[in-house]
Amino acid sequence: MTLRTLWLKGYRLTTAEIIYHMPDYPDLLQTYVWQEMDLAPRFPVLCRFLEFWDRELEGKLHQVRVAASELITPPGLAHVDVSLTLH
Repeated sequence: MTLRTLWLKGYRLTTAEIIYHMPDYPDLLQTYVWQEMDLAPRFPVLCRFLEFWDRELEGKLHQVRVAASELITPPGLAHVDVSLTLH
């Protein structure tokens, strides 16, 4: 699907900051930034990715922060529709 088609279907650029425990050093936290086109507010693409993470990767999730922007805009001021923190 093209980017324009995704926009017309309601997809938004979604960014998630994933903070997880290092597998070998569980007291240390590491950050991973994930970015994809997804549907707010349910975020099915992100949920599938997090299910994969939980099932296949060793680093236990600590926190996930999500932000979704309705339109991709040039750098500078950007409007954020949703900002969630999941524990």
